[in-house]
Amino acid sequence: MASAAVRLLGAGDIRRIAGRLGVRPTKRLGQNFVIEQGTVRQIAALARVRPGDVILEVGPGLGSLTLALLAAAAAATAPAGEADGVRGTALPRAAGEADGNALAGQGGEANGADVAGGAQVAPAGPRLVPVRLVAVEIDPVLADELPRTVAERAPDVADRVTVLAADALAIGESDVGAPAPTVLAANLPYNVAVPVVLHLLAALPSLARGVVMVQAEVADRMCAGPGSRVYGVPSAKLAWYADARPAGTVPRSVFWPAPNVGSKLVAFTRRDPPPTSATREEVFAVIDAAFGQRRKTLRAALAGWAGSPAKAEDALRAAGVDPSARGETLTVTDFAHIAQVAHS
Repeated sequence: MASAAVRLLGAGDIRRIAGRLGVRPTKRLGQNFVIEQGTVRQIAALARVRPGDVILEVGPGLGSLTLALLAAAAAATAPAGEADGVRGTALPRAAGEADGNALAGQGGEANGADVAGGAQVAPAGPRLVPVRLVAVEIDPVLADELPRTVAERAPDVADRVTVLAADALAIGESDVGAPAPTVLAANLPYNVAVPVVLHLLAALPSLARGVVMVQAEVADRMCAGPGSRVYGVPSAKLAWYADARPAGTVPRSVFWPAPNVGSKLVAFTRRDPPPTSATREEVFAVIDAAFGQRRKTLRAALAGWAGSPAKAEDALRAAGVDPSARGETLTVTDFAHIAQVAHS
């Protein structure tokens, strides 16, 4: 399907749809709608959509990112010559190569991404496996409207979209159905960004990669490594599932209404968790305890978890960790070793 069939939303379109629905963005649901096309094109490019992918979009709102993802999906599965208006360029740079690239002032262009979100146009030959998209929207009014927007602005690929009126923090494999999602792409509410990402990675092991737009401070924490000033619970828990990396900054002006804080993009690629006989829950309990009292040594911070400071010290030494160290110096593998020793 030619990506020219997908018409992205502009600022006027978004305000028009919202006005017709009587929708005003609410802080309770963390609603800040993206009104600038270059931003959604960039997110779609970073998602690196491939034939056969199933995209999970959380919080589609009025459909800005949804349409950009559909354009990228159409380009990824269109035989050569059918992607009208799409430059047959190579795939965009990997998400890790976009570090520090601001999206401001692009005038509709996103670091060289084309109209289809930067997806590679497939070579000539049989049509490739179509990409599907599952959109999870907690607001029932927006969830009800999204299929109409897609049908109007992307009629040739509208049948590839499934909309779930649900809370992303409560969905699992049975809710999204088969085939299972492989890519996460989302503009996440600031107040639940980390819980949503961690829940989805746990509930949907099929998710192999993704890109999310979150509050700048949250993005820094998600991508931080041991020793960083902002390294903490989100950093260590996300590292259990995936390698996370910064993928660009987003100015406030691309949103309606403009938020009071800046935003950044975080890209991730799933990897195997550290080798350990401890369960994820056991490892995460150690992480929570270690960062519960950041200024204390691990011997003191893990005292409640272990039963006493002495027992915490024994577990730490057995795991090869200095009891006088602090949680912010440990890797997720260190936390896994501690959990394993304590429950062996």
